[in-house]
Amino acid sequence: MATQMTATANAQRSSSFLQIAIALQTVTIFLQAVSAGLLLTSSYGETLHSAGARVMYGASMLYVVATVLAWRRGGGSPRPVWYASGFLVLASVQVVLGIAHVPSVHLPLGVLMFGLSVLALARR
Repeated sequence: MATQMTATANAQRSSSFLQIAIALQTVTIFLQAVSAGLLLTSSYGETLHSAGARVMYGASMLYVVATVLAWRRGGGSPRPVWYASGFLVLASVQVVLGIAHVPSVHLPLGVLMFGLSVLALARR
């Protein structure tokens, strides 16, 4: 009985951590869109967008960690881990495209990533 209650509490904690990680990722991607606008209109936009890229990438890594912890503690399908890992790959491609200054792919990929992140947040 106590083991079952502990397992339930661990699963709820993992689920809450996962929701926070997805929400953080979604917010950081949205803020990247805002800083991209500032990049075009102000002198400090490039600094903000660069710093935001690092935070967004960290949030994507946190999302992977959260899905692994939720899967390991709660069992179930490892599919969310694959989704989060795929998102981290997209974030990596996004960073490379941003550094290479390829806005024709960088911008649409950012929109896609935001949509996928909102979808993941809505599914939780």
